[in-house]
Amino acid sequence: MAAPRVEDEEHFLTTDFYSLLNVGREASTDEINNAFRQLSKIYHPDKHFSPNKKKMAEVMFTKIKKAHEVLNDKHKRTIYDIYGESGLETEGLEVISRTKSPAEIIAEYERLQREREERRLQQRTNPKGTVSIALNATDLFDRYGAEPDADYESDINIEISSMSIFQSVECPLTVKDTILIGGSLMTQNGNGDGTFVTTWRRLTSHKGWAEVEIAAGNNMNGSIKGFRQLSKRCYGTVVGSLQSTRRGIRPSIVSMLAYQFDRGLQGRMTFNASTPSSVTSVLSYDNEKNRAVFTIQLGVPNTFISASYCRKFLEDDAKLRVAIKFGTLGMIGEYGFEKKITQFSILGATMVVGLPVGVMLRIKLLRGNQTFNFPIYLSESLSPSAVFYGTVVPAAVYFVVKKLIVNPFLKQQKESEIERKRNEHAEKLLQRKREAQSAVELMSETVERIIDTEEKRNGLIIIKGLYGKLVEDTSEANDDGCIDVTIPLQATVKDSKLILPDNSTKSCVPGFYDPCIGEEKSLYIRYKFRNRIHQVTLLDNEPIRLPQQKHLVKDELPSTSMSYRS
Repeated sequence: MAAPRVEDEEHFLTTDFYSLLNVGREASTDEINNAFRQLSKIYHPDKHFSPNKKKMAEVMFTKIKKAHEVLNDKHKRTIYDIYGESGLETEGLEVISRTKSPAEIIAEYERLQREREERRLQQRTNPKGTVSIALNATDLFDRYGAEPDADYESDINIEISSMSIFQSVECPLTVKDTILIGGSLMTQNGNGDGTFVTTWRRLTSHKGWAEVEIAAGNNMNGSIKGFRQLSKRCYGTVVGSLQSTRRGIRPSIVSMLAYQFDRGLQGRMTFNASTPSSVTSVLSYDNEKNRAVFTIQLGVPNTFISASYCRKFLEDDAKLRVAIKFGTLGMIGEYGFEKKITQFSILGATMVVGLPVGVMLRIKLLRGNQTFNFPIYLSESLSPSAVFYGTVVPAAVYFVVKKLIVNPFLKQQKESEIERKRNEHAEKLLQRKREAQSAVELMSETVERIIDTEEKRNGLIIIKGLYGKLVEDTSEANDDGCIDVTIPLQATVKDSKLILPDNSTKSCVPGFYDPCIGEEKSLYIRYKFRNRIHQVTLLDNEPIRLPQQKHLVKDELPSTSMSYRS
């Protein structure tokens, strides 16, 4: 169980107790006690005699003492590992019996959290919406020319063939009960339609839920849906509905059974007993980078076989998808690309080519919980020019807009957010900086002794340590995003070794602080070991283990007395 990342937006100024004590997240009680004893030798107020240093030591000792108390108590540590420092401040936590097991502690804590959540339910909604606008642009590629002897040409018309809007909101009643209210409006070729939908959803147990839906519009519809986890690998759903039509009431029932064969391999079978009826089998494979789906449907009149493949580019927040479908009603091929363009926005474009649909471009924009669909009909036949321009033009427009509008906007937004955080938390940041400077001052005498010991054994001497937003010239620290951490690193050296575990950030290590909030940070270390120069640059969350042969700087010898004292 890992403690929450202190670099999260709401936690970037909290303290990481593991980093503060310089222990790993799997550290034993003995390791935690030993770390506390070592730090107490530096920060205990009785170790300092000047009033100023005593006052600074009291602040630092209070912090490491709190970290030691939490991590040395299995009950508090369990809560901290899951919910962070804020979990220790939960209202009602003090009534939890200390004789309970960690599992019971978690259950009790979650009960308290649920009670707090219930008090907030009435203030929470989850609005969702979908807007679809279909454009008919077939005149661009299927345009008929004027008669040979005519003195005019027909105009190119791009018209909106249909439009629909759907909006819904959630109204939580209790932890188990939720009411969804939604409505839709649609117009197509001059004809309009509208529907009002109300849904009641209840969590029946940890293995199932049920849902009742009523829709009112031109016709009345009602349905009941249920979900049940049948086993660890198997679950099923059943939907029964009644729909009023001009010919009377039309019932239908659809059931689905799913089985998880492996971690990424799942099979589903759907039985549709309504009119028209069908049986559909789906086999899907999904992992971190790939998704493949194979579908077979047997029905009247629609029987088909389809296959699709999606490649996920995690580092670019993008997806590439291709699909093909053959059936009694025709054949269709699709290829498309989807890209996350901002923190809350995803843009996608898909080309659809086939018979009898012709050529269509589907553009989709997701912004938060809102979805905007723009299907554009380009040609009623398989027009090569429609396929070419439907592929090239959206890609060219995307790259131009991204380069000229999106990238500058994101850069400005990031800079504004960083500046906002700095201004909003200026006092806390200044306090962190002062605490780090106090820690450095308090550990200076200890560092002197460590250096003397290491020099006698020709051991590990930290020549330069820089932390923050590093530039190419890493020779000096600066006030704009980079600080000198030579002394804090040397203070961590023990028996010619420097070890910092893989924790969320190094900004909580004694003597460190975050000089560039919201930006990526690195740590540069230049050190001497066995009279040879070494250096390494690490990411903020990478573990440190020095010395290492691969850090050796060849053909470079140290100058005399190279350490922080020089």
